[in-house]
Amino acid sequence: MKFGAVVAVAILLATACGSSNTSTGTKHRVPPTATLKPLDKVGDGEGALNLIAWEGYVDDSWKKPFQDATGCQVNAKSAGSSDEMVSLMKEGGGGQWDMVSASGDADLRLIYGGDVRPMNEKLIPDWADFQTYFKNPAYNTIDGVHYGISLQWGPNVLLYNTTKFKIAPTSWSAVYDAANKGIVTAYDYPITIADAALYLSKSQPSLGITDPYELTKKQFDATVALLMQQRQLIKKYWPTASEEILDFQNGDAFIGAAWPYQTIQLKGNGGPFADTIPSEGATGWGDTWMLATKAPHPNCAYKWTQWVSTPKVQAEQALFFGETPVNSKACAQMEALQAGSCAQYHANEAGTYLQTIHFWKTPVTTCPDGSENCIPYDQWVSAWTTIKG
Repeated sequence: MKFGAVVAVAILLATACGSSNTSTGTKHRVPPTATLKPLDKVGDGEGALNLIAWEGYVDDSWKKPFQDATGCQVNAKSAGSSDEMVSLMKEGGGGQWDMVSASGDADLRLIYGGDVRPMNEKLIPDWADFQTYFKNPAYNTIDGVHYGISLQWGPNVLLYNTTKFKIAPTSWSAVYDAANKGIVTAYDYPITIADAALYLSKSQPSLGITDPYELTKKQFDATVALLMQQRQLIKKYWPTASEEILDFQNGDAFIGAAWPYQTIQLKGNGGPFADTIPSEGATGWGDTWMLATKAPHPNCAYKWTQWVSTPKVQAEQALFFGETPVNSKACAQMEALQAGSCAQYHANEAGTYLQTIHFWKTPVTTCPDGSENCIPYDQWVSAWTTIKG
């Protein structure tokens, strides 16, 4: 999974991107594969399925029953980062790969690289039961065309030690406060820049930030400057969830951005920890199974997507990885497997909860006002290297 992702420099195609955090998709230039017609029915499986996935996304507990039921024998390659996925999917999967479990920071690169093709959501029966936002999220849906089917998601919460912070923090300002020098941690990934941009959108409204992933040079420079100041407060950056857990357990970190997975693991060990979505809202991530443009086994690919969209498999994967399912009916399955897990992973939250989360989206050159003056992803990567020093 992305828990072990380490980013590498990647060049992003200059593409247009909308700015709203809505569930209707967003306006873009027409992707290269937009005219490719998706399947109108799922036929017999081809007997094989080649996947690029976050480590563990193809666990035997749901892979083996799928193979037995469909005859599609799964070959999965684990990828350690979004950039590696984009590289492997070059030239539409090269006729080797069928699908990739991409995160929102990679989706637009894959779509505008011509590496993935439209999918027919009507062939996924459980899609009708997806939470509204994840039916058509802006990171995988272009002008109503689906370039993949949503899978799992999670918010980037503010995790803190309740002994150190007896009064629960309510703002992201805590991770930029000089009073907390030496006890702050942050995710070691360029998309973390969006966290700071989101905070500035509320704390410095004069900057005019309306989308933390679409920043003009002035907005981007202000965000980088804030992160450069924060660097003096950081005890450690965390590249994996397990490392952040150890940092909190060992007293190397007392506050910082995290995923619900870390909080649940820390609290499960009896530690004094809690998390919150601060008043400014939060960023978050959503994963999508996307179909390679040159997929050699499209019928098996659709069968797999159908399989992992069912409430049972959604619940199994959610609990296995500490994620949240997109299928609203998975909640009952989660409770049957582990009492209390539905609420722990925010799987039963109302739509208003999702409105507080700004899901990862590949930074592109198009700004919210339609101009082409925003900072694309490759410059985020360079800036992050500078920030870390």
